[in-house]
Amino acid sequence: QVQLVESGGGLVQAGGSLRLSCADSGRTFSSYTMAWFRQAPGKEREFVVWISWNGWSGYSTYYADSVKGRFTISRDNTKNTVFLQMNSLKPEDTAVYYCALTPEEYSIGSYYSTLPRKYNYWGQGTQVTVSS
Repeated sequence: QVQLVESGGGLVQAGGSLRLSCADSGRTFSSYTMAWFRQAPGKEREFVVWISWNGWSGYSTYYADSVKGRFTISRDNTKNTVFLQMNSLKPEDTAVYYCALTPEEYSIGSYYSTLPRKYNYWGQGTQVTVSS
């Protein structure tokens, strides 16, 4: 049973930083893509970033244009945890942030990798609020 547990959300002023964590357990597949999505009130869930591992040659990452240069995704294999470092936060970054996991390995720029329905497992979400 795969479980994803997010942490690290909170309230921050515009221009500030937060780091989100997503710990996975029960994963039995070696290749995967772990993504962060976010959903603001009244809006659809949108793709933020993913990190993909093919099981042997290393990681690749892919960012939405809206967060490129401000957010950084990384992974600590020893802790089975993915981190999302969010800098230069803006009020429009306010949303519930979800981590999601799929056994699929995607290529950078893949449209399908940005679709929530392509991910099999989801965390419970963590609220990020950026005040102006």
